[in-house]
Amino acid sequence: MRSYSVFAKYYDELTANIDYKKRGKYFNSIIEKFNKTDNNILLDLGCGTGSLSEVMAELGYDVIGIDNSMEMLEIAMSKNFEKNLPIQYLCQDMREIDMFGTIGITICALDSINHLESLEDVRKVFEKVSLFAEPQGLFIFDINTPYKHRNILANNTFTYETDNVYCVWENSLNKNTDEVSINLEFFECDEDDRNIYYRSSESFKEKAYSLESIEKMLEESGLEVIAEYDDDTFNPPYEESQRIVVVAKAVKNS
Repeated sequence: MRSYSVFAKYYDELTANIDYKKRGKYFNSIIEKFNKTDNNILLDLGCGTGSLSEVMAELGYDVIGIDNSMEMLEIAMSKNFEKNLPIQYLCQDMREIDMFGTIGITICALDSINHLESLEDVRKVFEKVSLFAEPQGLFIFDINTPYKHRNILANNTFTYETDNVYCVWENSLNKNTDEVSINLEFFECDEDDRNIYYRSSESFKEKAYSLESIEKMLEESGLEVIAEYDDDTFNPPYEESQRIVVVAKAVKNS
């Protein structure tokens, strides 16, 4: 499972195109549609630099953000230092979640589930979410699809350029497993001499899981699927969906 270190420094700059407020409002609309509990604690799995955690806190949730990258969390805590939003950040592997009480809502965004290396790892996460979930508590997450891995990420190379860094994103697809090996090369411009660049790199993998296998893991973990949507809509997934949003609830006796 990925634990960004070098990437953490550039993450917000290179993902500035992501509209976190829009995503937060979308997740909030799902919560308003399906929520059956009075527990206002929201767990953000793989919270990264905390951008979505901040939006959810601004929407009125008491947020716990966890990530296994201390570098990411340091940035998240720094960003929230002046805002003082109701967010607690913890350095935890989401396969080994350890909470002090029950959680009303759990979210996991931006393909964090795809960073899990096996279905057994997926099962571990789902079981932990189920264990700490309030009865009827919601679990909302998104996953990149096999279609996206085979046709969009594939063996392609992408480049990103900002005022401070140039990034080369190189993919290598394993067609037998739908796993994409990703290598990032960063070229950071020197503050004093704009003709000098410093190079660093980060590598990780993403694996695409079939929706059927995800549904099976949820059911076996005590979580019931109540909705599935095409990327940030309320439309059903289709053959060429690149990202699917799954909504599940904890099946427990109240």
